[in-house]
Amino acid sequence: MTEVEKLEKLNNRIKELKRVIVAFSGGVDSTFLLKVCLDVLGKENVLAVTARSSTYPTREFEEAKKLAESLGANHEIIISEELEVPGFSDNPPERCYYCKKELFGKLLKMARERGFNYVLDGSNADDTGDFRPGMKAKDELGVLSPLKEAGLTKAEIRALSRKMGLPTWNKPSFACLASRFPYGEKITKEKLNRVEKAEDLLNSLGFVQYRVRSHGDLARIEVSPGEIERFFDKALREKVVAGLKELGFLYVSLDLAGYRTGSMNEGLREEEKARWKS
Repeated sequence: MTEVEKLEKLNNRIKELKRVIVAFSGGVDSTFLLKVCLDVLGKENVLAVTARSSTYPTREFEEAKKLAESLGANHEIIISEELEVPGFSDNPPERCYYCKKELFGKLLKMARERGFNYVLDGSNADDTGDFRPGMKAKDELGVLSPLKEAGLTKAEIRALSRKMGLPTWNKPSFACLASRFPYGEKITKEKLNRVEKAEDLLNSLGFVQYRVRSHGDLARIEVSPGEIERFFDKALREKVVAGLKELGFLYVSLDLAGYRTGSMNEGLREEEKARWKS
């Protein structure tokens, strides 16, 4: 099936849903989904909702607000503080399950109270790999993933977003800040804030795809393979090291494998991953 045929399938599916809430992060997938919902159902039948929390960087939050406004969407902000969810801050492998269950529970309650038929998220056809406990929570609660249903991959969503003129078509992938910590290391607001500021530094230096993984006193930097050679520049390297040490890291390392999704999952046993597959 071509991406055009998949888009038609998506449009037909969205039309069936009539009135929807879109869980809107401002990323590639949720922005594309919101645009399609608005085109198919009209502004009055679509509500974009963004959850504000300490795991969601201010930079991303402000961008989501601007995107929703530029699309002409009705947009609301809710507070979803994961650190207050029992079990989350202990950072077990199923951390995302607790997070998504709390968030989607709030969105479903809002849908019932406001007369919306469904809650939608931006999961796509590529989101069946890796380790994703949050998908299990989504499925248990009945949250729909129309992009996944239509078989649209990330690459196809980027291509269609570009054709639609969406500025997010080439936006780097993003995951919540809690994903920067090894499982079992307690997550606190202070640690989240430190990682956010560390990644803001890389952003200010022009890096495109990056993560700062926090291992206690050590910061492990991941950037895309094409950007690794930038660290050969002594002045840039010194600026990064100084900036991260000022934030409280004692050691700064560069991961030579480069950025990859879910690198903190690499140490999980296969049986643990299988237990949380949706």
